[in-house]
Amino acid sequence: MRVTLDSLVDTLKAAAESSRLRILALLSRGDLTVSDLTEILNQSQPRVSRHLKLLLEAGLIGRYQEGSWAFFRVSDSDVARDFVHGLVARVHDGDPQIERDLERLVSVKRKRQERATEYFSENAASWDEIRSLHVPDRAVETALLKLVGKRPFQSMLDLGTGTGRLLEIFAPLYRRGIGIDMSREMLTVARANLDKAGVSNAQVRQGDIFAPPVERDSFDLVTMHQVLHYLDDPASAIREAARLLRPAGRLVIVDFAPHTLEFLREEHAHMRLGFSDRQIEEWFAEAGLDLEETQDFEPRGGSEAKLTVKLWLGRDRRLLIADPIPNAAISRETV
Repeated sequence: MRVTLDSLVDTLKAAAESSRLRILALLSRGDLTVSDLTEILNQSQPRVSRHLKLLLEAGLIGRYQEGSWAFFRVSDSDVARDFVHGLVARVHDGDPQIERDLERLVSVKRKRQERATEYFSENAASWDEIRSLHVPDRAVETALLKLVGKRPFQSMLDLGTGTGRLLEIFAPLYRRGIGIDMSREMLTVARANLDKAGVSNAQVRQGDIFAPPVERDSFDLVTMHQVLHYLDDPASAIREAARLLRPAGRLVIVDFAPHTLEFLREEHAHMRLGFSDRQIEEWFAEAGLDLEETQDFEPRGGSEAKLTVKLWLGRDRRLLIADPIPNAAISRETV
């Protein structure tokens, strides 16, 4: 989509400054805080904040709050993202200043990885106990990839993203991915994992899955992986997820079949002991979704003391009558 002459001139002015261009180059590789950028650019916080304000006003970047931290990212607007990535692609990686910035960026990401490793070390025992009760994650991931298919799509939202694993495995398919999680510790893990995997087209944000900080009718694929059993009102979460889908968009849920392992409720904060196909189908119908497919993943050995993993695929009933990849003008609003 074309933009007005004045809008384009303002956008070019905002980007046509060395520090701001360096910021765009850094944000094109992932979300960063003011402190991160201050450390990388070796500039004062007020100066960095001034540059960020100008880029926000031009609609080239976005901002979101996570507790007391503010993260900055390349704008969600397709046109703005294309502009930024096209501009950054023309800057030679061998430029001395860019090389130094990228070296410092690696240091910032290494610190994230260290925090993530520490968190996993503290929680490894409980994670491993639950994993031992069901089929390996790889089997479920393979089924998910086959179910979603190989056709590229515009946008993905992962509710309760946890480690960010689904954002990682679907990264080659979507243009823009967002993960939502309430836990800042898990978001630290997710960012570290996405950085390590070289995923630059996804971001994670702190937020409540009952009121996600994203626009409705915006996503081709919404996923909820091992999330429902932690919720006291799964039906509401499904209804909210359905509102986020574009017409004909898909909602994929991975969780457990009904079971009787009470210790998961007592020791691991599980609110629900699994879900039946009928229950999920009813909740999908209430949310305006059709249940298209279910899959079962039986535990190895078939022990009653283990968990069967279930996969449910629902589709928005509204017909897709327009181009699934919308063109958006460069926004002049801040996020």
